[in-house]
Amino acid sequence: MQSLNRTTADLDRVEARLGQIMARLEQLEEENRSLHARQESLIAERASLVQRNEEARTRVESMIERLKSLENAG
Repeated sequence: MQSLNRTTADLDRVEARLGQIMARLEQLEEENRSLHARQESLIAERASLVQRNEEARTRVESMIERLKSLENAG
């Protein structure tokens, strides 16, 4: 009888621990989804900033060329 009680207690502990592990797994999966979404957002933001930087560089280069042209003409 004592062996049965110990086995039952052991199973109860395993069941409780398994419940904790499953809860932690769900928490980590949600955190992982959130991090992936944030990563995608940051990637899109970076692409936008790179494009804006390229556009600004092009405008500055164009202004420099116009200034050089004005300088050579004058």
